[in-house]
Amino acid sequence: MPDGDRPTNDGGNTVATTRLPSAGFSITIRIGITADASAIGRLTTCVGEAGAIVTALDVVDSDPTTVIVDLTCDTADAGHADQVVQALSALDGVDVRKVSDRTFLLHLGGKIEVAPKVALRNRDELSRAYTPGVARVCLAIAENPADARRLTIKRNTVAVVTDGSAVLGLGNLGPAAALPVMEGKAALFKRFGGVDAWPVVLDTQDPDEIVSIVRAIAPAYGGINLEDIAAPRCFEIEARLRELLDIPVFHDDQHGTAIVVLAALTNALRVVGKNLADVRVVVSGAGAAGTAIMKLLLRQGVGDIIAYDRQGVLHRGLTDLNPAWQWLAENTNRDNYTGDLRGAVRDADVFIGVSAPNLLTGEDIATMAKDAIVFALANPDPEVDPREARRYAAVVATGRSDQPNQINNVLAFPGVFRGMLDAHAEEFTEEMAIAAARAIADVVGEDKINPTVIVPSVFDARVAPAVAAAVRAAAQTPAPPPAKDPGPADLPEIAATAAAAANPLAN
Repeated sequence: MPDGDRPTNDGGNTVATTRLPSAGFSITIRIGITADASAIGRLTTCVGEAGAIVTALDVVDSDPTTVIVDLTCDTADAGHADQVVQALSALDGVDVRKVSDRTFLLHLGGKIEVAPKVALRNRDELSRAYTPGVARVCLAIAENPADARRLTIKRNTVAVVTDGSAVLGLGNLGPAAALPVMEGKAALFKRFGGVDAWPVVLDTQDPDEIVSIVRAIAPAYGGINLEDIAAPRCFEIEARLRELLDIPVFHDDQHGTAIVVLAALTNALRVVGKNLADVRVVVSGAGAAGTAIMKLLLRQGVGDIIAYDRQGVLHRGLTDLNPAWQWLAENTNRDNYTGDLRGAVRDADVFIGVSAPNLLTGEDIATMAKDAIVFALANPDPEVDPREARRYAAVVATGRSDQPNQINNVLAFPGVFRGMLDAHAEEFTEEMAIAAARAIADVVGEDKINPTVIVPSVFDARVAPAVAAAVRAAAQTPAPPPAKDPGPADLPEIAATAAAAANPLAN
């Protein structure tokens, strides 16, 4: 089996896939090599033959007989990086002197810091920023607590809260190991939304304790972003905090994912000329993200959805389901299909994966309806190899930054929180979610969309302001009365209806 290939199994069928090099596994190798005309070419050829991608090559030093270079390349994983180094070391005249993992280098000392917004250059400024002047501000807030939104960091600050139980799909790594992810989230808040966010990593996985701690620290924050908390705790914690707090509580793994998926699907359907009400969607992964996606699509009038998780397709007739899955079994799968995932995608218009890698092959995608849409969002390895999927599907999206159409929550949460903070919102609503999704989709523009551009770039400066404006408008518009029938619940109510959901595949 070639380097980087690994088998996966689904229903007894082995699927061979090749992991793709990524900037997440970028390394810089300092190399001494004999100074001759072919030296650099031999290095780059060797790296290419090893399956990596050279991204930079810099000459550091030289003398009449030797050249010292820093060769930077993207690899597929840590093992692949070791293979590349070994291949270079085996070349004649090559001396590998040092290998640096660029991701670890970026994390040295952490990724965020606190910086004062006011200068403290003299006694006068100190007297106003701290004692005795600050006492007047304290008394003003004590008299009118709402002034905290004007006169403190509460106006623009979000807590990024985790218990480390579902870190990046890696599982229960604990609070310390979750901290780099929360730091990254905070950095993204600042970079894309101008929001000051701070990691709050909790050394407990007890829902009662988590709710109690977040409730106690809430006065300092204008919003709570729950992150990487495993189901079913995430549903219960979100629901309880929504009831207790007068600031928005947003579980990004659910609502951020659902918003961006709806935005991407809106434009993908425009590309293929189909209407949401006419399509059948298969969703692999009925956990936090999958449940939120399906509920939002149902509220938007999707034709039909089939939900698939570890135990198989959810359908009426299954017993001993948790409340979330029971609701999905009763409100999806119109024809009560009971087969496997491969059968479910046959003739389906859309596949959305928020689950596990390598569940499908290109041949499975070939059985989908004409002009099929595939969102294979498992990271780092999608549910189907995107290169294979593109042979048969009209539109393909992944969660990877090195592939077209990246479905990334950073398109949503900075603008969503920017809008909620600016509106002094006390809760996150379904109307905000729909408004945010429309704003993201419309940033691309109907005259610009095509099969490889259904969402804007995460670096598109128009996205966060557009989302923020849409969320502000939604926050200032009275919400419609709740539906009287037991139809699909509002997006914020996912937590209440899914309180006992099993761990999602996405976690």
